[in-house]
Amino acid sequence: MNMLNINTLVRPCIARLKPYSCARDEFKGEARVFVDANENPFDENKYNRYPDPLQMAVKQQIAGLKKVRPTQIMLGNGSDEPIDLIYRIFCEPTVNNAVAIAPTYGMYGVCADINNVEYRSVNLNDDYSLDASRLLAAVDANTRVIWLCSPNNPTGNLLNRSEIKKILVGFNGIVVVDEAYVDFSSEESWLSELSNYPNLIVLQTFSKAWGMASVRCGMAFASEEIIGYFNKVKYPYNINKLTQEFVLSRLQNVELKEKQTKIILDERPKLVSELEKLSVVEKVYASDANFLLVRVDNAPKIYNELAIRGIVVRSRHNIVLCNNCLRITIGTADENKIIVETLKEL
Repeated sequence: MNMLNINTLVRPCIARLKPYSCARDEFKGEARVFVDANENPFDENKYNRYPDPLQMAVKQQIAGLKKVRPTQIMLGNGSDEPIDLIYRIFCEPTVNNAVAIAPTYGMYGVCADINNVEYRSVNLNDDYSLDASRLLAAVDANTRVIWLCSPNNPTGNLLNRSEIKKILVGFNGIVVVDEAYVDFSSEESWLSELSNYPNLIVLQTFSKAWGMASVRCGMAFASEEIIGYFNKVKYPYNINKLTQEFVLSRLQNVELKEKQTKIILDERPKLVSELEKLSVVEKVYASDANFLLVRVDNAPKIYNELAIRGIVVRSRHNIVLCNNCLRITIGTADENKIIVETLKEL
């Protein structure tokens, strides 16, 4: 696997692509006068100028926290942007396909449809565990990407590390491990394995533990070679200056993120315990995320009853292997109490 040539996986049109060269790419450093980018010349907190297209100040901070190099990072508009770019870089429409576990995050399939790429779902085991052999059996010569979400959404569980390694070794294509919920897990991130698997892309986000869902900033980590293709294909100024500044400010306060994460982790077993006492609850699945998948006796009815009372959960009733399941995010202690007390009344 270490001999894998990433260039052979890239769409020919992307390999040939000459990326758009923006003004801020062509000049680096300080200047007395900027008249290269047709910007408004009036300086209002410097928002009249285009932002850094490669977000280097933010990447430097992230690199220090994540123990990677800045050149191994791509920042996107949420995680959905790098998900879409992976299809655009590696999957030729109507020719190549992608393989994913099921159930899992829905945008992998949506982006496949947008890019006209066949999407092959392989069910997890009944206990939501991963069987690498079944996933690899769905692969053929035209498969370019395998999607793995761990901890998985909506099931909340970590995928077995040894099974993921079997896929990384056994598949000569791109393996994406989406770690949106990794901060709520006790297991080590796959970032430590980037140097061992040149076909590995790890996705993380500022939307969950960092509390910046509305800011829309996601992270893709990979080899410099793969990140080079991301930078080649992404829109020049995909992360605006306001977002870069806000993320930088929050990165200076890791203690707040750790404090809030600990509160959520402390609340998780408490909510599990209370939910398991309820007559309407049939099973609460183990979770390594900031949410619980809960099987109830009548998911559509309970979802509607909660909504009438001003409580919004996520119904996963129509998702494969999730019959009669609701997904409940871990809230504050007060919010969790309201959920439990309301369910007692149903």
